[in-house]
Amino acid sequence: MGEIVDPDRQPSRRRGRPRAFNKTHAIDAAMRLFWAEGYNAASIDRICRETGMSRASLYHDFGGKQGLFLAAISHYVETRLAPLAEALGPRDTLKGDLAAFFDEVVALATRDAATPGCLISCVLAEVAGANETFRQELDHRFRALEDRLVQRLAQETGTGAAMDQRALAGMLAAVARGIMLRARSGMSAEALHRIAAVTIDSALMAQDRRVS
Repeated sequence: MGEIVDPDRQPSRRRGRPRAFNKTHAIDAAMRLFWAEGYNAASIDRICRETGMSRASLYHDFGGKQGLFLAAISHYVETRLAPLAEALGPRDTLKGDLAAFFDEVVALATRDAATPGCLISCVLAEVAGANETFRQELDHRFRALEDRLVQRLAQETGTGAAMDQRALAGMLAAVARGIMLRARSGMSAEALHRIAAVTIDSALMAQDRRVS
């Protein structure tokens, strides 16, 4: 005889793997959470809620909170910082390309009130001092921007020695990071654009002095 089925009995749930999550969407959600609230403020429970991941998935796929943060930084570089590098061209004069670059910097820093500033300059820098992995990641990301600026400066005929290009690139990158920090503290986009304009003029004057 067949099994007698009780119509009031609810079918039991089959045990198995947790419902799959979209990894790209999870990283993007984590990026926004870290960017908005900082690394330390983002608890594991909050991360799991915002990303749709279980704790098991967090540790299986990323090795934990630190691994997810590093993945979020890579995602941030690919999706948010790429326009800054692209703006340097060369598409225009050096002044035009630097203006386009700083326009992108200010736009990124102020576009979304929930995520002001920069994930790297504001959040990664905040936690790098106590974590060797984060310090190395910060240095890597800082150098990448400076290298891109050096590359653009080197394309100018008559630009000074490589060391001078590196120093000038370091100044431009430092101002870009400062703009991110001031955006984080609430400075308006208009005021940030004025800082960028003065920086560009100063950079061009420094270059002219090297050429002459």
